[in-house]
Amino acid sequence: MLPEFAASSASSLPLWLVRSGETGPDLPEAISPAAKVWATAQGFAGKSGQLCLLPTPNGEFAGALYGIGPKPGASDRPARERYKLAKAAETLPQGDWHIANAPDGFDLFQGALGWLFAQYRFTRYKKSEAPATQLVCPANVDADKLLALAAGEYLARDLINTPASDMGPDELEQAARDLASRHGAEITVITGQDLIAQNFPMIHAVGRAGAQAPRLIDIRFPGKGPLLTLVGKGVCFDTGGLDIKPPSSMGLMKKDMGGAANVLGLAETLCRLGQTSDMRLRVLIPAVENAIAGNAFRPGDVLTSRKGLTVEINNTDAEGRLVLADALALADEESPALLISMATLTGAARVALGPDLPPFFCDDDGLAAAIHAAGRDHADPVWRLPFWEPYETMIEPGIADLDNAPSGGFAGAITAALFLRRFTETARHYVHFDIYGWQPSAAPGRTKGGTGQGMRAILNALPEILK
Repeated sequence: MLPEFAASSASSLPLWLVRSGETGPDLPEAISPAAKVWATAQGFAGKSGQLCLLPTPNGEFAGALYGIGPKPGASDRPARERYKLAKAAETLPQGDWHIANAPDGFDLFQGALGWLFAQYRFTRYKKSEAPATQLVCPANVDADKLLALAAGEYLARDLINTPASDMGPDELEQAARDLASRHGAEITVITGQDLIAQNFPMIHAVGRAGAQAPRLIDIRFPGKGPLLTLVGKGVCFDTGGLDIKPPSSMGLMKKDMGGAANVLGLAETLCRLGQTSDMRLRVLIPAVENAIAGNAFRPGDVLTSRKGLTVEINNTDAEGRLVLADALALADEESPALLISMATLTGAARVALGPDLPPFFCDDDGLAAAIHAAGRDHADPVWRLPFWEPYETMIEPGIADLDNAPSGGFAGAITAALFLRRFTETARHYVHFDIYGWQPSAAPGRTKGGTGQGMRAILNALPEILK
């Protein structure tokens, strides 16, 4: 399904946004005295997420009041609920609704975006009722931009939610081809033994035991300007390899291609917004299964990367950085203005920051500040962690240039990021996102399952980054 707004019409019902206050809710003057009495009798206080339906004299709906909490102040903590209107989309009676007022300090754009996100349904395997409510896009709000953002998010969620039985390397390639076809992009795919011939040995080594052949997907979008290259981890299922995961850790491994899903979702949004004409956008996805078979790569193996650096394999479950390394080395050969990797890479990132706040790594303070601010301002929070150079020795084993899984368990997200940075020498800027790509339990605007992370933070920081 694609996101959509209701057509603007006189039949839509008004939704009044109401702030709470010390002396009671700030009820809009436009509603009738009877409606104000009704709201008071219902105990409506304007608290965030509180809903009060307004009846007509004959018992039909006249509209609704929806609480958005107190006016934000400079010292406020981040809101617990990311999308203020998403809960309204999920709790209002069936029908079309329009926002009847615009309280000071309320971001109608983000509110409408949350409403669209709340309408997402994954219906491939089980029928689901269409969203009961639709929103008329608020006046003076860019509907096309909202729909472009939601389309990218929907795409990322759909790809992550699809199990490996229907989202292996073959199907991930097809999703990339579909995107390229929609937007007039060129796509090339290097598959199987051709990876060896064209010097992508670690992508091949990780994926050669899979039921579907490993591959490197390369999409180039038409445009002129600075080169932006997005690299997404496309491990379509991760058993852990010969260092096999326990069942409790393997159950969600269909989401291990979340990095690929997010870069494809971001590319979808950029194309729909027409922003690819002002840059040269390239998307690289190493797509593999990390499986178990007689030809699987082994603990103790030493692999030689595309860059020529040798890597000692101390854990086959640290495979994502291996396939990313070959793709990053290819990307770096063009010296992009900005090189970004996105990957569901380490459990250490989740231990440090949890599932809802993905870390990113960046050497440039100005660029990092722009990404953090964009994430904060566009309901897509991210948090900077350091490329801590004193830990470089932890990824340097005795018999090879690099170690894919340092012993000890300390600073796992940082050592993984340091490993990847070794393959990015000529890019003007390199940023790595260690995302989770999964919503563990439903929240307003975020259904349980696959989710986008970091896409809007990147999108809204690009003008500052690429200027």
